[in-house]
Amino acid sequence: MPSHVFADRPDRPQEHGAVDALISQTRRLRGEVDAVRREAGADHSDPAGRWQRALCELAVHQLNDLHGHLAQLRDGPPRTHAPDTGPARPEPQHGSLLSRVGSAEWNLLTDEATWSGELFQILGRDPAAPPLSLDELPSLVHPDDQPMLTVMVTDCLIDGKPIDGEFRVVRPDGGVRQVHMMGEPVLAPDGSTASMWAVLRDVSELRRSQCVVRETRDSLQRQRHIAQTEHRLAVELQEAVLPPWRGSLRFPHGGSANLDLAAHYLPSSSTALIGGDWYDALELAEGRTLLSVGDLTGHGVTVTSGMAMLLGALRGMAVAGTGPGRLMGWLNQLLDASMQPALGSAVCCLYDAKEHTLTWAQAGHPAPLLFRDGTGRALTPPDGVLLGATSGAAYEQAEERLRPGDLLLLHTDGLVPRRSREAATQRLLTLAPRFAEARAAQDCVRIAVEEFGVAPREDDACLLVAKVEA
Repeated sequence: MPSHVFADRPDRPQEHGAVDALISQTRRLRGEVDAVRREAGADHSDPAGRWQRALCELAVHQLNDLHGHLAQLRDGPPRTHAPDTGPARPEPQHGSLLSRVGSAEWNLLTDEATWSGELFQILGRDPAAPPLSLDELPSLVHPDDQPMLTVMVTDCLIDGKPIDGEFRVVRPDGGVRQVHMMGEPVLAPDGSTASMWAVLRDVSELRRSQCVVRETRDSLQRQRHIAQTEHRLAVELQEAVLPPWRGSLRFPHGGSANLDLAAHYLPSSSTALIGGDWYDALELAEGRTLLSVGDLTGHGVTVTSGMAMLLGALRGMAVAGTGPGRLMGWLNQLLDASMQPALGSAVCCLYDAKEHTLTWAQAGHPAPLLFRDGTGRALTPPDGVLLGATSGAAYEQAEERLRPGDLLLLHTDGLVPRRSREAATQRLLTLAPRFAEARAAQDCVRIAVEEFGVAPREDDACLLVAKVEA
């Protein structure tokens, strides 16, 4: 009996024109997808990159299968494994699609079984051995999948249901392959089942590729969830520690009438992670006010918690009467002794309203900018290295006398995007005429944000403005 696998079309090659065009399109698309896969890079530490590469590899795998299917459609049906006096057909290349698709027919009237050569290769059987009968076929199947195969074959032979399912095959060499089987019964003239045909496809590589896609997708989702959780925690911690981001700063008990304060925080536009930038204003005894800004390197919850630790220590020591230079020294020791070492910069200013003096120290940080009578200048910085850079470092202090109407601007690196520290200082100083026309510190903050807050920035930044009242 001829094979029913290809009973619906003549045993001759298809017209080549349309099929060859599809083969060319598939080959071109496969090359384009492969180019995208190469562009994804080879950074195995990046979950998104792993997921992209896995999807591309799955797409290439499926396009390879499509290419093979179309080639088989062009070349016509494969020869079944039966005695043949004609010339032998070349064996399909190992690993090609044709080597992963085989066909079979079991004749129930004669008890004959006919297998294609590819099916012997898929199942790991010797082509010289006789094909297995339907009763013998389950012996090749994994024990856990044998009941499923038995049910599919029984439903096909008795109820005429088509076969469409997958099971694992244990090859003689111990290898396990995933096989997809599709088949139908062939009816005799009297309506009884005369035979059953089936096409079996080795889908092991396809299933492995799909598994990699699922695993990388799940890994990417976990990484995103972790990043979102860390971002939320960092934001909550930052909001709990820093004064309000917008508007004029108000001390709990009304504060000194000698300073008008305002501040603003500008997040990075290139990352969703929160950095370690901070600003603070603290009312102290005897008409003194502590102003500070700083920045810890890095992003995320760890850096934000380190910023909170430094800010808490800074406030505590300031309340105890520690001067700015000594404050920087203690903060340096605190970072140096931390379980998670980090580097940071900071500037700390102590304003005495009675004496109209500003005593300040810095640790590798931009100097405060003083604006007076429509002009501006950077204060000359005393010596001070980055926090956490050197154990036991000493920090000098400097003193500046302020006048009513003076404006003091403290900021972190990154306030002026894509500029060096010197260039950023010069850009800020050009705002002096506009600051001179501003009536309040909040107006000055708004001017700076309008000037520098729109452009994309790689890092977060903050600024603190203090205007000396009469």
